[in-house]
Amino acid sequence: MSSLELTLVNADGNLITLNLTAAWLNVRLQTRAASTQLPSRAPRFSLRPKSGAPAIPVPIHNIVAATFTPPNTVSVAYLTRKTPKHGLSLVQLSGSSSEKDGQLAKQWCEAAMMAAYQGRSPSKKLKVLINPHGGRGQAHAIFTNKVEPILRAAGCTLDVTSTTHKNHTSEIAQSLSLDYDALVVISGDGLIHEVFNGFSKHAQPDKAFCMPVAPIPAGSGNGLSLNLLGIKDGLDPSAAALNVLKGCPLKVDLFSFTQGDQKRMSFMSQTVGLMADIDIETEHLRWMGDFRFVLGYILSVVTRPTCKMELSIKVAEQDKLTMAAALRARRASASFDAGPPPPWSPSENTDGVDGSPEETWIKYDKPCLWMFAGKGPYVSRSLMQFPVSCPDDGLIDITVQEPIPRKELLFAMDGAERGRCYWFNSNRYFKASAYSAKPLADTRGVLVVDGEPFPWAEFRVDVLPRLGTLLSPHPYYAAEFLLLDEKGTMMKGE
Repeated sequence: MSSLELTLVNADGNLITLNLTAAWLNVRLQTRAASTQLPSRAPRFSLRPKSGAPAIPVPIHNIVAATFTPPNTVSVAYLTRKTPKHGLSLVQLSGSSSEKDGQLAKQWCEAAMMAAYQGRSPSKKLKVLINPHGGRGQAHAIFTNKVEPILRAAGCTLDVTSTTHKNHTSEIAQSLSLDYDALVVISGDGLIHEVFNGFSKHAQPDKAFCMPVAPIPAGSGNGLSLNLLGIKDGLDPSAAALNVLKGCPLKVDLFSFTQGDQKRMSFMSQTVGLMADIDIETEHLRWMGDFRFVLGYILSVVTRPTCKMELSIKVAEQDKLTMAAALRARRASASFDAGPPPPWSPSENTDGVDGSPEETWIKYDKPCLWMFAGKGPYVSRSLMQFPVSCPDDGLIDITVQEPIPRKELLFAMDGAERGRCYWFNSNRYFKASAYSAKPLADTRGVLVVDGEPFPWAEFRVDVLPRLGTLLSPHPYYAAEFLLLDEKGTMMKGE
């Protein structure tokens, strides 16, 4: 589209010039010198700021609202960064055009909203869940100071509930009205686990699982938010709030977790061994944020406990070069329009799923340091555990870390946030449609599912293809896996 320019005067008599292009909103603020003051009846729309005033470039995607109030008032809200290292912050501007140009101001606002939302409605009816005890206990402050102002500026209707006890979120999700546009969860990954388990018990589970879930990072790991928004924005509540407004529904695989006569939903990960111990043993260090996992890893390397189990894996692929190439191909062709998910019901038994003819069951019973299985590249900011994971490939990624010297374990920390460990020969990596695990001998330890502790006893996991729905700015995980080998060689052009 051609450039559209609008100049306003705010309540302090300062000039605001808004220049709208196809990709940017350029905002220029100019304080008027006393000598330029005009009588109150003089037309204000024709005034221009001095040429030396710097323009603030705002991506069109970051426009939250542009509203016109007759006869000539314009209000604009957008997100910007003070510096490249800062997170996004909300800026709200308001001013008046000349009365004779009121129609032009109205047209400018309509053009800005069309470009910002691509014809979709910005105002949404949202159910908001806040976990006041997650992570560092700052969820309420994050909502009040960062998230709520953005959603209100866009004209959203908010139904807010603070959780008060364990499984409260599951109870809410189980009976949730399905007329909301999205479910916004301000917490860590634990509350997302409760949401999907609540949906599985809903009177209309198929419809419940179609409700988009949008995470706002307020926990320790915040893996889901990192996977959707990337390492730059994944821990920024303002960027996550913008995703609530602009994101599109992304279908993702979920998992059926069965242990004895108990069946639950899992959306992110299951882990046994050293990594599970770190998660539980650093629980008292939540105030440290995700650094608790780094500290826990260093301390665990000293003892280097091994885990003895029998893994049965329904393998679809285990060649690392093939999996990395498949990831790049899927990203290149991904789109949000991939059709509806297969039907599902709470009574569905997945234990007998045959899967693809190319899949075969293998057993792994050697001692290991940990077994980590899941969906989504990041489990925390410092660890890209599943770099070739895809949201809807119908498979779960499984890693088994063979015992290696302590020095090599410490060396593995370098580049862990970029997925370098994927290429280590000691890191066995599988894509599978199902797997089961059971402890051998008197192995002690804990099983962690989506960050929640479970007894370390025999269990099975099956993939439920494209059952869940998230809000995402991309039709793929934002995390990019750019390493070609364990030395850290980057792809050309990066």
